[in-house]
Amino acid sequence: MSIRKKLLKHFIVQQLLAFIAFIYIVFVKITSNIKYENIDSPKKYWQNKKPFILAFWHGQLMTFSYTWKINKKLNILASSHSDGRFGASIARYFKLNNIPISSDGNNLSLRPIFKILNSNNYIAITPDGPRGPKEKVSEGIIKIAKISKVPIIPVGFGSSKNFCLKSWDSFLITLPFSKCRIVWGDSITIPENLEDQEIATYKKIIEEKINECVKKAKENLYDKSL
Repeated sequence: MSIRKKLLKHFIVQQLLAFIAFIYIVFVKITSNIKYENIDSPKKYWQNKKPFILAFWHGQLMTFSYTWKINKKLNILASSHSDGRFGASIARYFKLNNIPISSDGNNLSLRPIFKILNSNNYIAITPDGPRGPKEKVSEGIIKIAKISKVPIIPVGFGSSKNFCLKSWDSFLITLPFSKCRIVWGDSITIPENLEDQEIATYKKIIEEKINECVKKAKENLYDKSL
C-alpha cells in the first residue's frame, strides 16, 4: 500500500477530510437552486409515519442528504471498509445515522435493518454499492423489502454544473451555483411470495426506475420554470 493510501485511511485524516466535505456539500446546497419533483411519493409515508427504503445510485451519494425533508433521521446502510467509514463520518455532520451491520464470511447480519424498519423508521441503500458493478442492483435490497414488507422508493439527482471522479461509480461532484433537480419515483412493493427465480425481474425493475428518476432530473435542468 502506498504512503498516500495509508495516509488517506488514517482516522484523523479521514475526520478532517469528512469535515471539509461537509462544508463543501453545505456550500453547494445554499448556493444552488434545488427543485423537487413527485415529492408526494415519499411525503405520504412521512405524513403517515410509515417506513420506506430510499434507493439511489452510489455515485450520487454526495447529494442524497438534499432529498431528506423531515426531521426524523434517515439511516444509511454503509459498508465497514474505509470508504464506508469515511461516508459515515460525513453523514454524522448531517445528523444522519449509519446502520451498524456485521458480516460473518458471506453472511450479512440484517437484524439492525429490520429493527429500524419495524420501528417505522427509514433506511437508505445504494443497491449498486459498495463496490459495484455500477448502477446494477444487487439482490440485497429486494430481500430486505420482501422480508420487512416495506416498499422501495427510488430517487435521482441532476445538476447543471458538475464533474465525475474516475472511480468505479463515476462519483458525481456537483459544483456551487448549480441548478439541481431531485426526482422521486413511485413506491415499489416486493411481493411477499416472490420466488428466487423472480428476483432478477425486480432487480431490473428497480434499475429502470432509478435510471428514470436520474434521466428526468437531468432532462429538466434547463427548464425555464426552474
